[in-house]
Amino acid sequence: MKEPILSVKFFRTDTGNEPVRVFLNGLRPEDRRIIGTDIKEVQFGWPLGMPLVRKMGKDLWEVRSHLENRIFRVLFTVVDGQMVLLHAFIKKSDRAPQQDIEVAKARKHQL
Repeated sequence: MKEPILSVKFFRTDTGNEPVRVFLNGLRPEDRRIIGTDIKEVQFGWPLGMPLVRKMGKDLWEVRSHLENRIFRVLFTVVDGQMVLLHAFIKKSDRAPQQDIEVAKARKHQL
């Protein structure tokens, strides 16, 4: 089997919480499977571009998952061969909310 280009790591807060893991665990199993498949595609195919991955800023990208009736985003950075999942949200408008991007940037700076 082909080796992944990136390993996947969840961002962990100072208190040990993993916000993206918690968010994903709150989704339906079929939604988690779609998102997991998209993350795995990035892990094995990095670097990728649209339509699956979009650059959101310096060292910040989003995985773009399309679920049955929702659009889901996972914001991540790449550090030393690791895809660090920083923030996840369900997209409700055409543009990613600036607040969600700021959360991801703040977590990236904590790494």
